[in-house]
Amino acid sequence: MNDDVRNIVLGVVAAGISAAIGWCVRTYLWRRRLRRKQRFFGLPTNSECLLVVNRAAGSGDWTVARRDVFALLELSAIIKDCGANAQIVAHDAAEQGFGERTEFCIGGPVSNQRMAAHLRSLLPGVVVNTDSEPGPDRGAFTIGGERYRMDKGTVEHVLLARLTGGLDGRPVFLASGQHSNANHAAVRYLARNHTRLARKYGGHTFALLLKVVNSDAYGPDVVELVADVTRAASSPAPEPSTPPSGDS
Repeated sequence: MNDDVRNIVLGVVAAGISAAIGWCVRTYLWRRRLRRKQRFFGLPTNSECLLVVNRAAGSGDWTVARRDVFALLELSAIIKDCGANAQIVAHDAAEQGFGERTEFCIGGPVSNQRMAAHLRSLLPGVVVNTDSEPGPDRGAFTIGGERYRMDKGTVEHVLLARLTGGLDGRPVFLASGQHSNANHAAVRYLARNHTRLARKYGGHTFALLLKVVNSDAYGPDVVELVADVTRAASSPAPEPSTPPSGDS
């Protein structure tokens, strides 16, 4: 074997070794990212989760709003990436506790009974105006003494939360918006920012108030973080003060 042939063989061997090392490194990093994603969402491989959906406003049947369907599709992509399986359940048929399976609950407390139960039990500091009569406070959120009103198509708020019932329990994710546009925006925000959220909060509970800006023009894409309301949302809402009665 002359020197030229030997150099070619050594070059091929070196290239093969470099390619193998590169593949191993990429595979390791991909698996590490996947494990982190699975831990954050509570979705180990072959696990089961629930997608709890509401009904469209004004519908007596189980009809899911179009924007909520889009939110379900984005969640389905996350679940598939984690190698888990999903079961879609109507809001009034999910009669079970939480912690055994990861749950994604979508919709406001008016159209989603399970969302209303989660807010009462897990986030008692969140008060949602559920009046059916039109008015400036219809659908408004009150958290920590601050009121957040909706201007449909211009400004819509949504509560995005990750809640856990214990160290070993699977999380419950809430996307409770003032409109289905906001529900979709919260799910998209979660999908895009789960790495940053996992780095900041780890496996702990958090509740974020988001604002969807000009959804009529931008859809669910322009979202601003209003505040981290975890502490205020987790504490019972203060009772309204009653003015003292005068002496008779």
